[in-house]
Amino acid sequence: MMQIEILKSKIHRAIVTQADINYVGSITIDQDLMEAANLIEFEKVHVLNINNGERIETYVIKGKRGSGIICLNGAAARKFVVGDIIIIASYAIMDFEEAKKFTPLLVFPDKNNKLTKGKKHK
Repeated sequence: MMQIEILKSKIHRAIVTQADINYVGSITIDQDLMEAANLIEFEKVHVLNINNGERIETYVIKGKRGSGIICLNGAAARKFVVGDIIIIASYAIMDFEEAKKFTPLLVFPDKNNKLTKGKKHK
């Protein structure tokens, strides 16, 4: 049985609020955004920087609920700065036929990283 990796969920055009070079690593995300995008703590994500084209893989750390925090930690703080617009994407591995029917969850935060709408991608 063939399995493929497809987009599970995405936070589209969030704004980086902090960058902490001295933290051990990861991306800190407001817990409201995590839940809206169906992300769990320590889940692997890809982070894409719209401002400069950088792309990294890291894992999620829970941020304070309602804070709007998006903080790149550790080495990633060299590639992302406060104010950068980013996309955070998570993926899932599933059966090929199941993947054909799966619809990723997309979250579109406002300019303060607050929830405005969440919708299924068609």
